[in-house]
Amino acid sequence: MSLDSTIEVPLMTRGNNPAIFLDRDGVIIADKHFQINPDDIEFIFGSLDALKRVPLGYVIVSISNQSGVARGLFCERDVIVFNDALDSRLRSFGINIAGWYFCPHGPDDNCPCRKPAPGMIFQAADDLSIDLDRSWLIGDKSSDISAGNKAGVTTILVRTGYAGIEEEKVDVRPDFVADNLYGAIEIVIRGKQT
Repeated sequence: MSLDSTIEVPLMTRGNNPAIFLDRDGVIIADKHFQINPDDIEFIFGSLDALKRVPLGYVIVSISNQSGVARGLFCERDVIVFNDALDSRLRSFGINIAGWYFCPHGPDDNCPCRKPAPGMIFQAADDLSIDLDRSWLIGDKSSDISAGNKAGVTTILVRTGYAGIEEEKVDVRPDFVADNLYGAIEIVIRGKQT
């Protein structure tokens, strides 16, 4: 699912379900730079086990910048086909992603959905009745963390993928840091128990 750049971002979104927002590349699967071939899907070690440990009641949502569309490297349909293939593989392991959101815009397009903007988070919150106050975002880039901070969710930076060191780095601080998605889900589980 992509977002149109004309979407109005609500000031505050409230729902019933807590969520875990995940960046796709560098968190769930290896980041292979403008990856679009489903045959190249490679799960990061421990990510499948991590997703199976997500606490009951949490909605899992993928939010991903896909500027390859704006750059003319592939089209939105290619991203949808890739996400569908990834979703099918995850479901075969008993893992359900409630929503696949992506931004097709480039870094200079100034759209409200491209991370570090929180547009995809707000859209998913509206679509899936998500309570942002009880939600988490897990990402490997500073832009992920910035989007989560702007949306008011608890953020975890993972050391897989870019590990917060990327070309378009934004100066932000995550709430937590974990080695990988498995460690991040452990933090969520501990946080849910407090």
